[in-house]
Amino acid sequence: MSPEFPLRSTLAALAVTALFSGAALAQTPAPAPAAAAPAAAEPAKPEPDFTFTGNVGLFSQYVFRGVSQTNEKPAVQGGFDLAHKSGLYLGTWASNVSWLSDSTAGAPSGQTVSNSMEWDFYGGYKGTFAEDFGYDIGLLYYWYPGSYPPNYTTPNTTEVYAALSWKFLSLKYSYGLNNQTFGIPQSRGSSYLDFTASYDVVEKVNDAIGKVTVFGHYGYQWYQGTQNSGFNNDNLSYGYWKVGASTEIYGLTVGIYGTGTNAKSQYYTNTYGKNLADNQFVGYIQKTF
Repeated sequence: MSPEFPLRSTLAALAVTALFSGAALAQTPAPAPAAAAPAAAEPAKPEPDFTFTGNVGLFSQYVFRGVSQTNEKPAVQGGFDLAHKSGLYLGTWASNVSWLSDSTAGAPSGQTVSNSMEWDFYGGYKGTFAEDFGYDIGLLYYWYPGSYPPNYTTPNTTEVYAALSWKFLSLKYSYGLNNQTFGIPQSRGSSYLDFTASYDVVEKVNDAIGKVTVFGHYGYQWYQGTQNSGFNNDNLSYGYWKVGASTEIYGLTVGIYGTGTNAKSQYYTNTYGKNLADNQFVGYIQKTF
């Protein structure tokens, strides 16, 4: 036997063994890749300490507690609010008005009122308790900058208020602190109570039109005191209602509502012969940011 034969035999055996080993390895399925670890949830952003919001709107007229403040003419209104996460808040709001200057229209020089603006400042604290209940307490100052004739009772008014809400219902009471509530002499302690319902009928109509809301309101304005002339301020007291609807169109709030009162017309008819507390309609468009 050739001495090379054992070596060739050995090499052949190794080759066969390698061949079959490779075939076996080729037929063994590769292990499945390890499942990827789930992505870590993004941590929630902390609530900001302060929130700043604003609004501006165009109204067909400005009606306050059922009484037109602009002789049924258009009004531009807007305001800003700064709120702390604790519930404390401050705000300001303004609108054009004409009811004061209208009241002295045609009077001799030096006996007329020069005023065209109402500018309000307020602050308070609001929060929640139990389930779906909320509360709001605060102080509100109505300022009517301008010039007034001698011995004219200026209408600047301070009210303290408290409100309680549940879901879409709210009840609010406002109490006058000064002695000249909206220009009525000797009227300290005058107050206003209102009940409001605001309900979202549809959350979203389509991509252009958002939620649709209907709302209703009833309030009563009391005037206290007797003037030096003997006039009883309670003659000026009245009930007030409002009902309407609004929707959101491309980020703008558009709405309409009707109002009315049972106020005695002789006390709410201006120098132009218009009853400012009569039944009327208001349409508006508003932007909140």
